[in-house]
Amino acid sequence: MKNDLIYQSSEYDCGPTSVTNAIRFVFEREEILPGLLKHIWMMGNDTYCEKGCIGCHGTSKSSMRYMADWFNEYGKGWKFPIAAEFLENEATDIKPASKAWACLKKGGCAVMRCTTGNIPHYVLLTAILPEGEIGLFDPYDEEPEFTEPGRRVIHGAPKQYNRAVKYDLLNLQDESDYAQGPFSIREMLLIWRKDEKNPAPEETREE
Repeated sequence: MKNDLIYQSSEYDCGPTSVTNAIRFVFEREEILPGLLKHIWMMGNDTYCEKGCIGCHGTSKSSMRYMADWFNEYGKGWKFPIAAEFLENEATDIKPASKAWACLKKGGCAVMRCTTGNIPHYVLLTAILPEGEIGLFDPYDEEPEFTEPGRRVIHGAPKQYNRAVKYDLLNLQDESDYAQGPFSIREMLLIWRKDEKNPAPEETREE
């Protein structure tokens, strides 16, 4: 049985919430071990604010990179069918033939750093939709009123997504809602179910 995806508990935990949602999206509830979830929350919210409060600048890129390595080692050690890959810079572009696209097509997902309301944020990409849209789950429980085309709210799919955004808007190098921004700050964590039929998602030549 698949779980509903969840919303963050504070203003700062979009990172570990989105990674937890990745596990909930890819795996059945009966498969998920508590140690896996515990470690996600131990790795997330690793930054400090000016007052020295832990977590108040969210989750760092180095933590997301470490999570990818940890998931792969966890999969080997516990014989759990998980695999992950950390992408950054130009490699995070979402388009046909990209690694992110291949991961979504095979039933995987992608934790993506973006901007919402001019604030850095993590969301979970879960599906390729018709008309050039990507289905994503935004863990911030506040329904926006989009004034620009190409972004819309989705209701009734709590196990998959709550937004649909044109993929070319996700690739913008600015601070518009759900844009990844400049290549220098981009990061993405791919997570998928690993078995003989699902090797690592590879970039392919666009036909």
